[in-house]
Order: sequence, then C-alpha cells, then structure tokens
Amino acid sequence: MSAVVLGVGGGIAAYKACELLRRFTESGDEVRVVPTASALEFVGHATWSALSGRPVATDVWHDVHEVPHVRIGQRAELVVVAPATADLLAKAAHGIADDLLTNTLLTARCPVLFAPAMHTEMWEHPATQANVATLRARGAVVLEPAVGRLTGVDSGKGRLPDPAEILEVARQLVRRGPQPLDLAGRHVVVSAGGTREYLDPVRFLGNRSSGLQGYALATAAVARGAEVTLVAANVALDDPAGVKVVPVVSTSELRDEVLEAARHADAVVMAAAPADFRPAQRAEHKIKKSADGAVAPVELVQNDDILATLARNRPRAGLVVVGFAAETGDAEGDVMEHARAKLERKGCDLLVVNDVSGGKVFGSPHTEAVVLAADGARTPVPPGSKSDLAHVVWDVVVTRLPAARVAD
Repeated sequence: MSAVVLGVGGGIAAYKACELLRRFTESGDEVRVVPTASALEFVGHATWSALSGRPVATDVWHDVHEVPHVRIGQRAELVVVAPATADLLAKAAHGIADDLLTNTLLTARCPVLFAPAMHTEMWEHPATQANVATLRARGAVVLEPAVGRLTGVDSGKGRLPDPAEILEVARQLVRRGPQPLDLAGRHVVVSAGGTREYLDPVRFLGNRSSGLQGYALATAAVARGAEVTLVAANVALDDPAGVKVVPVVSTSELRDEVLEAARHADAVVMAAAPADFRPAQRAEHKIKKSADGAVAPVELVQNDDILATLARNRPRAGLVVVGFAAETGDAEGDVMEHARAKLERKGCDLLVVNDVSGGKVFGSPHTEAVVLAADGARTPVPPGSKSDLAHVVWDVVVTRLPAARVAD
C-alpha cells in the first residue's frame, strides 16, 4: 500500500481520473485527491470524496491547522497529476503555488507523474513544450499524450492515456522510489509481437509471441524517463501510456520502421519475434482445397535478419543494440551454447536469452532469463514478472550508453 496524491486538473478528461482513482483504491493504496477549483466544474466534491473515502479541498485554508499545503506533499510516496492541463504544467514548471495542488507539487520529494490532456495545438505550443522539458529536466515523468478523439469533433495528439496504463507507470515509479531517471533525455526503440507472412488473404505464417515482454520494456523505459517508440507487430494489447506505438504486420514492415526509428535512438531492444521465412509468392485469392486431396508445396524465401542488419550497420555511433533469443536445447548443444553462438553471429551488444522448452514464457506474465553481453558479462534474471526482467535489461543498457548528446 502506498500513500498517493492524485492531482486533478480542470479539463474534460477529469472524469477519467475517477477510473484511475478507483484502480488505485482497489489496489489498496491510500489516495488523497487534490483537485483544482476548475476540476470541480467537471467532477464535484461528492464524487471524489466517495471514491477516495476522504474529504477533498482545493485551497490551503481548509483544515489549516494541519498545514495541508506542506504536509500532503511531504507524506506522499507518489504524486500523479491526471489530467495535467497546459495551465497546470506551466504553473508547476514555474513554481507558481496559488492553490493546494500547486503547493503540494512544490513540497513533494517523491516521484511525480504528469499525464497531460489538452487539445493538440495546446500540447504542441512552444510554451507547453518548454514547460514539459523543464519538468522532465527536474526529474518528473511527463507522459506523452495519446492520439485519438478529443473534445467535440477534433482528433489528434492530446488525449489522456488509458487509466490502466497510467497506473502501470505509477506502479513502477513507486517500486523504483526516488531514484534518478537514468533514461531521461534518451530515445529508445523497442519492438514487440510476432510478424505475419501471408500465404493468401486469410492464411499466414506466424509465431506465438504475445508482445507482453516488449510492452513491459516500453513501460519500464517510460518510468525511467525515456522517449519511447514501440514498433508492434500484431499485438492485441492496449498502448502503453506515454509511448509512440507504430503498428506493423510483416517482417519487412518491422525492419523498415525499426531502422527508421533507430536513426534517432540511443538504444534499440528487439523483443519482437520476426518470421524467418515468407512465401515466395502470395496468392491473390484464398487457396482452395483440391478435389483429389493433393497439397501444393509452399516455396519459402528467407527474410532479412533485422537484428544483424542493425547491429552491423548502426545508424548512430554508440547505439546500443539488444536482441532476444527464445532457445531450446537439442543434440547440437544446450540453451546457453546456442545463445552464445547467436550473440556472436548477430553482432549485438546484449542478448536476452529465454529458455522456452516446453512452451515456457510465451503468453505468460512471468519469465526468467539470462542477459549475455558481447564482452563476456552474464546477468542471470531469476523468475519474476516481465516488468522485472525489463528493468534488469535497462539496468544493463544504461551502463553501456555513451554520455548524453545534443539531439539530432
């Protein structure tokens, strides 16, 4: 159980903060809701009090004998502001303290997470972007807004991320505690899922990858301050909060998007499972069964090796390249022998090795692995969640990143 302050800004997305509050309280967290006066125009006192089980106030004069403008922030283990309006971001960046929430932000020494929501033009305005950069430089996590339907008929970037995904980032911030955001100012690329190579309009060659590990890597990177691009192949998961998601289908599409994103990245983690082969010809129409039961052979050609291509032709000096290997032992060698050979063959810096004998790992929220490094280092990861593994991977990546550089 954590002591959480939920700050609510005065935007239409305030109603979604009710869902976020419910998820916190159902997880056993003690939540103090601190809305702005304008937030109460969208969702009233009674709703916040009923959902949190605590009274709410917007100004510093309520229960003044308890000095709430200082005590709330001092006692918090996490502050989440959702929605964070352009006005709130500006006040937080400039240290303006004209209500209870902005006073709380000045006194908090715990992790602070802002989940912005506003119209696209407001988010893209240079003033807002400067305020976001200031807050991030001070150690706050400011999520990228989601893309989608906004107020009225407008659509674009500025939508509040899904409450469940905000909660996941919040959980990871609490778990890490007041540690420095060691990926702040870095751009990382993660691939996830499994590619599909179509035989005809309805049939394809694919694999069992669920995308769970890649999505865990993306969320963990956001919680450590990174800008994250997630190239997702055929994944049936909600977009992680604060992540740019690029959907793809085939291996060639995955290759093109990863190589493009890598041009401006500090690290690329290839957690996706690309299909090794594709049909030499794709039928225009559904392939029909023959009357005599004969089965026409399917000629396959080999797809490009994305990981090896990226590792050997790095678009940026110092780019850290990480691969994943789902291995089983056989007569030719055990899991680690195959993994070491793959690490050398691919030319990447790190290889995360999963033993998938008997169907382990695929589709499961739990995993275990070994992180092998090209320099011979070996980091065992005991059984745990895919989020736990993700943080170990980033721990190792951080030690190999060059000094931060000016953005391209």
